[in-house]
Amino acid sequence: MTTLEVETPAFSWPVATTPALAVRDAVKVFTSGPSITKRLRGNTTPSKRVVAVDNVSFEVARGEIFGILGPNGTGKSTLIRLVATLLSPDSGTIEVFGRDVIRDEAAVKRLINRVSVEPSFFKKLSPMENLMYGARMYGVDPAQARLRIVSILTRLGIERSSIGSPMEDMSRGMQQKVAIARAFLSSPILLLLDEPTTGLDPHSRREVQAFVREIRDAHDATIILCTHDMKEADELCDRIAIVDHGRVVALATPAGLKELVASDDLPNPTLEDVFLQLTGRTIEEDIEEPK
Repeated sequence: MTTLEVETPAFSWPVATTPALAVRDAVKVFTSGPSITKRLRGNTTPSKRVVAVDNVSFEVARGEIFGILGPNGTGKSTLIRLVATLLSPDSGTIEVFGRDVIRDEAAVKRLINRVSVEPSFFKKLSPMENLMYGARMYGVDPAQARLRIVSILTRLGIERSSIGSPMEDMSRGMQQKVAIARAFLSSPILLLLDEPTTGLDPHSRREVQAFVREIRDAHDATIILCTHDMKEADELCDRIAIVDHGRVVALATPAGLKELVASDDLPNPTLEDVFLQLTGRTIEEDIEEPK
């Protein structure tokens, strides 16, 4: 399927000689089947080959908030893990500010950070203790880190009294805010957000979205936002790639995507209308994605 690209004059590109992210013909295939033990016992179930990322290509400009939109299981989280160096592409290349994620893995890791939909913490420790641990791993000065931790957490709406309380006493939404603070603590110039507002209440979601904009505008960060929240993508993203069965089927500004499906019968389409028209299903129809 050919990727659809739409040029619109509404978005002014940042001037940069090297893309923040360049993905070229990336492929990732998973194979599942019986374990070695089961095969030794005579299990002859054939292996199943799943193409999670299928010849994906796109570039992201410095300072852009770039959305990857699709339901769970369409390959978007696998794509994020490839960029984050957690997986290696089977073919094709991925570069972060000109650094190859395989050949220059250590350098890439210094440029990026990632927030996943299920962040992990030491639940008996407080946000401050968890983030100070993270700061030591990133080589951030402890005195500077402590000030930044308080500043970021309060900016995200976490009360100062909660900063020293155990993580296990915090709601799912509050824990997600701490995960975002942890990611920003290392001052990444490419921030990967994988479903960052899933499970948050509307007020917390707005706080996180405002913080994402602030990170981009005030700290010259590039944001990759992986989501299946149509409204969030529409409001935050400069451009959006719609992913279906491991392929980018359309890539444009939110307005440009809507232009693709606008008609006399559908004069004011939403992003949900766009997704339905391009993929034949709704965003909620999850399919199984390899982990």
